[in-house]
Amino acid sequence: MDVADFGLPEEEGREALPQRGGGGRRVGVPSTALFTDQYELTMLQAALKAGTAERRSVFEVFTRRLPDGRRYGVVAGTGRVLDAVENFRFDAGVLGFLRERGIVDEETLDWLAGYRFSGDIWGYPEGEVYFPGSPVIRVEGSFAECVLLETVILSILNHDSAIAAAASRMSSAAGERPLIEMGARRTHELAAVAASRAAYVGGFTTTSDLAAGFRYGIPTVGTSAHAFTLLHDHERDAFRAQVDSLGRGTTLLVDTYDVAEAVRTAVEVAGPELGAVRIDSGDLLLVAHRVRQQLDELGATDTRIIVTSDLDEYAIASLAAAPVDAYGVGTQLVTGSGHPTCAMVYKLVARAESADPKAPLVPVAKKSTGGKTSVGGRKWAARRPDAYGVAEAEVVGTGAVPAELADHQLLVELVKGGEVVAREPLDVVRDRHAAARGRLPLSAIQLSRGEPVIPTEYVQGRPGNSAN
Repeated sequence: MDVADFGLPEEEGREALPQRGGGGRRVGVPSTALFTDQYELTMLQAALKAGTAERRSVFEVFTRRLPDGRRYGVVAGTGRVLDAVENFRFDAGVLGFLRERGIVDEETLDWLAGYRFSGDIWGYPEGEVYFPGSPVIRVEGSFAECVLLETVILSILNHDSAIAAAASRMSSAAGERPLIEMGARRTHELAAVAASRAAYVGGFTTTSDLAAGFRYGIPTVGTSAHAFTLLHDHERDAFRAQVDSLGRGTTLLVDTYDVAEAVRTAVEVAGPELGAVRIDSGDLLLVAHRVRQQLDELGATDTRIIVTSDLDEYAIASLAAAPVDAYGVGTQLVTGSGHPTCAMVYKLVARAESADPKAPLVPVAKKSTGGKTSVGGRKWAARRPDAYGVAEAEVVGTGAVPAELADHQLLVELVKGGEVVAREPLDVVRDRHAAARGRLPLSAIQLSRGEPVIPTEYVQGRPGNSAN
């Protein structure tokens, strides 16, 4: 971990590079060049010696299948990928490490010293949904400059998309009730920040993680834990201290001792203007009904009820009929609710026959048994709607795009000639996801296990350039 990851003062001599990730602050970050696997660099060295490193190449990120039982995936982390590509620099310290370990030779080190990605990146806009075979990201440039980005791109997309997919299922189950992300203590401290961002994309409204609020502008919330109640001699003293400090609109935690007594005390201390009570244990369905009845009888009809306690999408759905106003989710969210990765891969799908910039691209693909085959060729993607505007198929093809699908293409330009061209506010991404999910068949939001909600169709187009 580096202090620069939180925008704190950097060590003297370290270059301050922009880090935004979609709608946040500019903070200094270290190079992302070592967020990679060693074989990326050894492949580079061998390609440089063989004279193939500069061959024009196309890599694509996709997944062969969705996590078991899931009906759609969510593209998240694209903004962080753009930051990582910008910050992929081999500074003196990084080069010194590689030299000391003897990982690559001097010729390769000299090449790395001047590394700047100068190619093009296309991809599904962040917040979109995806399906098996969807070319979520397409990276184009020389083999040398593209192959180095494999690990960091997959690391970001596999993590963030898994969290966003879980968040999307939870927000579907929650309906109009807001969701609070509060999983920072259940994962790595830096992963927690990325998880909060991905959860916001998937439909969560706030986070308890201040680093996520600082970096990405996500609204933050929080009041007190059981420790604050236990600190005081009496529960009433704790409630009084909190109300005196934070006002009557605060949220009081009422399950440290006896819930009914705590609710009564909370209203006595804060009055009917009490903002909310939080329940963190017990039979939440039963307790929520009892607390709502008690609050109403005490005149606190506008006091909200917030529930926490190891919630996932299924628990949230089971509380749909309960008088609950908001949910706080931690562990199950930041671990992808049972699916912490999306199994995305980064594969070479086309390359030139030589280093000549005019050499034509040749489709390439791995041929393997065991479900690890891939489809060669530089691809486009479109989502075909039915007569009602509801998605009916994910169409992935090579060559020219059929005229009837020209207006339904999914890939957008993210990086052009090495320059990022598609940064956008995180709220735009969040709204995009809600709209994309809304255009899927209604069965997409069912929590029961099932196949992808729409099929993926492959089209071998006539020779010609795709529209992107």
